[in-house]
Amino acid sequence: MNDPTPGSAAPSRDIGTTLAFERTRIAYERTMMAWVRTATSFIGFGFAVYKFFQIEMQRTPTIPMLISPRAFGIILICMGLVMLLLGMVEHRRDMRALRKLYVGMPRSVSNITAIVFGLLGLCALVAVLVRA
Repeated sequence: MNDPTPGSAAPSRDIGTTLAFERTRIAYERTMMAWVRTATSFIGFGFAVYKFFQIEMQRTPTIPMLISPRAFGIILICMGLVMLLLGMVEHRRDMRALRKLYVGMPRSVSNITAIVFGLLGLCALVAVLVRA
């Protein structure tokens, strides 16, 4: 069943092999979405920490701290953006390797999701940096 079909460059695969490739592709997609969820949590938590303490410090006198809430928020947002970037690099590498073996594999939608959340994370970072 692995004989090339006339007129096609790629060998035909049995259904078990095709489904195995699909399971692997879907596993890569789930892993990418886990990266997106984790990065979004860091970005959201960093922005929330910054905003919460910004409002709270307006009501009460400032207390000396080792690290300011603004700096902590920036660190969390940057960590989220770095995680997102690392996840995208890993996902792209894995999908390229799989695409060499599985010709005709569908494009990844999770990369678009990662890009959208990355842009939102950059907006949050700019908002925190601009509001000194």
